[in-house]
Amino acid sequence: MRGRALLAAGLLALAAPPAVATQTSAPASDAGATALSTPVFSLRRLPAAVSRTVADTRLAGGLDRVTGDDVLGPARNSTCLAVRDQSGRTVYSRQVDQALIPASALKLVTGAVALSKIGGSTRLSTEVRAVAPAQGATVGDLWLVGGGDPLLATADFAVDAGFGGQPRLATSMEGLADRVVAAGIRTVQGRVIGDDSRYDNQRLVPTWLPRYIANFDVGPISALTVNEGFATFPPAPSYALSPATLSADVLAGLLRARGVTVGGTGEGRAPGGTALVASIESPPMAEVVGSVLQHSDNVGAEMMVKELGVRFGGGGSTAAGLAVIRDHLAGMGLPLAGVATVDGSGLDRSDRLTCELLQGILASAGEGSELDRALPVAGRNGTLYRRFLGTSAAGRVRAKTGSLEGVVALTGFVTGASAAGAPAPAAGAQRRSLAFSLLANDLPTASIGAALQDKVANELAAYPEAPEPDAIGPMPVQPAAPAAPPP
Repeated sequence: MRGRALLAAGLLALAAPPAVATQTSAPASDAGATALSTPVFSLRRLPAAVSRTVADTRLAGGLDRVTGDDVLGPARNSTCLAVRDQSGRTVYSRQVDQALIPASALKLVTGAVALSKIGGSTRLSTEVRAVAPAQGATVGDLWLVGGGDPLLATADFAVDAGFGGQPRLATSMEGLADRVVAAGIRTVQGRVIGDDSRYDNQRLVPTWLPRYIANFDVGPISALTVNEGFATFPPAPSYALSPATLSADVLAGLLRARGVTVGGTGEGRAPGGTALVASIESPPMAEVVGSVLQHSDNVGAEMMVKELGVRFGGGGSTAAGLAVIRDHLAGMGLPLAGVATVDGSGLDRSDRLTCELLQGILASAGEGSELDRALPVAGRNGTLYRRFLGTSAAGRVRAKTGSLEGVVALTGFVTGASAAGAPAPAAGAQRRSLAFSLLANDLPTASIGAALQDKVANELAAYPEAPEPDAIGPMPVQPAAPAAPPP
């Protein structure tokens, strides 16, 4: 492969119009110096092209070996992989229009559209309301009104519930309870009532496999969700299908701990004409999306879909939100042939994406964008925090993972090595970054799928394995030997 690349570059040089030998003038103070010329047909005339060709050829060879390995079995015919550089140039392409099960790579699509349409600086508000402004320290009922914030959590949940036990970004329920107390409330004669009417009451996608619920891979979807709908953490059989009531229970407990008397709890829609008692806002949407992508938060992804439906579609349903997402992608001119989605998290096995579509989303966002910054970083955080440790990919690959039975995905950005192949660019060397998308189905085992992700990421992190253009460029000017003294 390398020899063919060098030969191709050489033929390009031969096809170029004839030119005189390169010569660089010496400074006036070195009038006796002469420049060594580069031959007309030397590969040094095309240093950047040669370097790029060598790098691309080596990468293609490595990726061909990885994706064509016999150990993948039927997955060799059910794998797409697309790689592009910063300019949008295709560096590697394999079955990029094949529609495959994306697993959690679908969250990248959901997050990208949420950032684009809702906006990275937007915050989601959760409110506590009463029928009339508090007169003194006593109110009748208090309504806890959900605004679609997937990060509402108690302090203990935020510490323990991130992926692999990592701390999780949260909107503090303790902070909301403090604000209710600061508003002067000391007695709730009625109940604390959870209101999740912003979204519909479909808690689960009907076609999800039952084991996702049994294994606590996802909780109930609601506009008012505290601790992702889990009554305890780690999850126990006390899993709640009434997230609004659970949320009201949490707030009531926090108020009681602060000395407030509360009559009871329940769920229902707040009547018209209620007054605001207290509220709390989520982190900016860019950080919400970051938490969802880094921890592969299924509930959060589904809530974002319904939020898109509320704001830009026919209401707070999964179907309305998915229609908004598809219309947005179509409006961007992205390829949708074969694409099908029934949820926003990628849990459903009937979801289908292509590597071509994922590449279009990455290209539209760009390296350094809010979407890029929202991705897990290899060896540092999220679903990649224990992956690629001690490899060249650590700290340089930012990607959304995906995993279902027989399915893996990895899509995002990688900051390349220096052109000389060093783990980190040398001083003055040019970083060469890539956007990539991998989807693989029909994998024999989970360990083979994980190994495929590892091998692809490490091949990409080694790019570009080629000489620096300066190393194969025109030879530097050398001073001429001093003339011999006359006899």
